[in-house]
Amino acid sequence: MSNQTVSGFLLLEFTTNSELQILYFVMFLILYLGIVIANVLIISAVIFDTHLHHPMYFFLKNLAIQDIGQVSVIIPKSMINSLKNTRYISYSGCVAQVFFLISFMGSDFSLLTVMAYDRYIAICKPLHYEMVMTRTVCKQIIASTWISGLLYGLVHTAGTFENSFCSNIVNQFFCEIPHLLILSCSEWYFYEILIILLSCSLALVCFTFVILSYTKILIIVLRIPSVHGKQKVLSTCLPHLVVFSIFVSTTMFAYLKPNSNLELHLNLLFTVIYSLMPPLLNPIIYGLRNKEIGLALVKLLALNPSSENK
Repeated sequence: MSNQTVSGFLLLEFTTNSELQILYFVMFLILYLGIVIANVLIISAVIFDTHLHHPMYFFLKNLAIQDIGQVSVIIPKSMINSLKNTRYISYSGCVAQVFFLISFMGSDFSLLTVMAYDRYIAICKPLHYEMVMTRTVCKQIIASTWISGLLYGLVHTAGTFENSFCSNIVNQFFCEIPHLLILSCSEWYFYEILIILLSCSLALVCFTFVILSYTKILIIVLRIPSVHGKQKVLSTCLPHLVVFSIFVSTTMFAYLKPNSNLELHLNLLFTVIYSLMPPLLNPIIYGLRNKEIGLALVKLLALNPSSENK
């Protein structure tokens, strides 16, 4: 970090109109509260309902924690800037934002891949499920996703902030690596670009693994004679695949595309999709649409025994 040449950065300003700034604040606040509340409900349901102490829900609980962390890195700072009518973020604040955002995203990506494998074992090899996905194995998997995410964030953060910066104007509403590299006036940014390319290659490998897992799941599902059984499996797996595909495609677009001012609004759109949409959709797809989660939430929020029975 010895090459620091700026004391802080100026983030993208959505508007100079004070009324619109308040509107943006309210929109971000509603989005943030919605994401946090939905994920907290899932975490609470999994913790307090013993019927949900299974690998799938254990993974789901950790996914919810990661999603809360991911949006907490981005949205609160944007809300504060909207209220204060400022664009400023300190150098250390920008470093922290990059580190935690990449760490949470890396962990999130790893866990989504693991969840695809979990569904593959549960559906394609149900007799081996309890032997493969033991409690010890699940804890080791979760520890690996968190540790790998932190190491991933550390590598990207070091590769980004070893650079000297000739400007402090970031054309994004948070500290995003591609927009920080544009400001670099040293040759260190080539190393970070190499890291990004390697990361995208790894992402493609994981994405291919997920596609293959769901292809095998689909083959098994098509053999199920019950229409209800097919619908139950497909309603769980297909949304997972859709969210994962959106996450991978938009992230790769944001990090690999050539940057241009003409593409500012398009770039902003894709950034919002990959950074905020998965934390918003994950609890809906994996949790709130799940019948067992729904029953657990009814019991958790019930005020009396009769409402629990209902």
